[in-house]
Amino acid sequence: MKHTLLLILFLCLITGGLAAQTKPINEANFILIGGIEQWVTISGDDRDKPVILFLHGGPGSTMSQYDDAIYGYWKKDFVLVYWDQRGAGRTFGRNAPETITEDYWIENPLTIERMTADGIELSEYLIKHLGKRKINLVGTSWGSVLGANMALKRPELFAVYIGHSQIVNGEEGFRHAFNKVSKLAQTANDQESLDKLAALGPPPYGDARKSGQLMRIIKKYERENSTPAPATWWKVASEYDNEKDANDRYNGDDYSFLYFAGHKAMGINSMEAGVNFMKDGLRYKIPVYFIQGEEDILTAPELTKAYFDKVKAPKKEFVLVPGAAHGHTPAVIDAQYKAVKKTLNLR
Repeated sequence: MKHTLLLILFLCLITGGLAAQTKPINEANFILIGGIEQWVTISGDDRDKPVILFLHGGPGSTMSQYDDAIYGYWKKDFVLVYWDQRGAGRTFGRNAPETITEDYWIENPLTIERMTADGIELSEYLIKHLGKRKINLVGTSWGSVLGANMALKRPELFAVYIGHSQIVNGEEGFRHAFNKVSKLAQTANDQESLDKLAALGPPPYGDARKSGQLMRIIKKYERENSTPAPATWWKVASEYDNEKDANDRYNGDDYSFLYFAGHKAMGINSMEAGVNFMKDGLRYKIPVYFIQGEEDILTAPELTKAYFDKVKAPKKEFVLVPGAAHGHTPAVIDAQYKAVKKTLNLR
């Protein structure tokens, strides 16, 4: 009986010690990055776990406002970091004037170089703040532009780069998408879309409104040929479900897209036009994964695969996800999860 009690006591001490070692983290703050305050959230079941920095798409399509429906199950294995990039979401709202004018847009340009520098500065902060040697990068669509640039410029900061819906060559990708939806519209005898495409003509445009019109047609055909994400994923968390946050997301999205697409009438150059990783992004010093939707029109699988084939890296892998288009789906999230765990040798 005495031995049994001692064993129970010993097990309780061991269990209690293990529980005490698990330190959950849940932080949400404005952090000074690139000379301005930017919104960053950090959460996980154990702050000692590896860190993942998510780079949202859009630009302007922030992720911090959603609850844990998308990546929540990752928290047991990782510390998750969401960042409202310069010009997006709460970062936009913190730094923009109460009344947004065209002068503000013109006088406060967004550039790939500035936003890449922001991402590197944030990564350095996370490494120091969380006591890590390296962190892990997951970039989606526009976020893949920042992610690839960050990984190429400062590989010592990162354990792995995972590009989802990787943008390779901005102008070539947009032309390819125009040709693809033109063929799809002809096959479907979709006269309304054909008329719109004829009026637009092939890109590049130098007019953000025309780019937006083409994007709507692309999204229409992606929806028709792919499996959508669960609607519950896009429920805004209560903290962000208010008029100010909604307006900041809306205005930031417009502002960011204006610089992504470019608008010659306002003297705004396109960030997308400056992207060509085939020319200046072929050698990585860290493992890279490309997660690609088979039905993606905006960043076509064949263009990403051609890039992947030329990339030199210590380890690389191309994952084609059936039924997925340009955005997130459960299969895409699972593929990203497996890629990070494989790189870090986690079971």
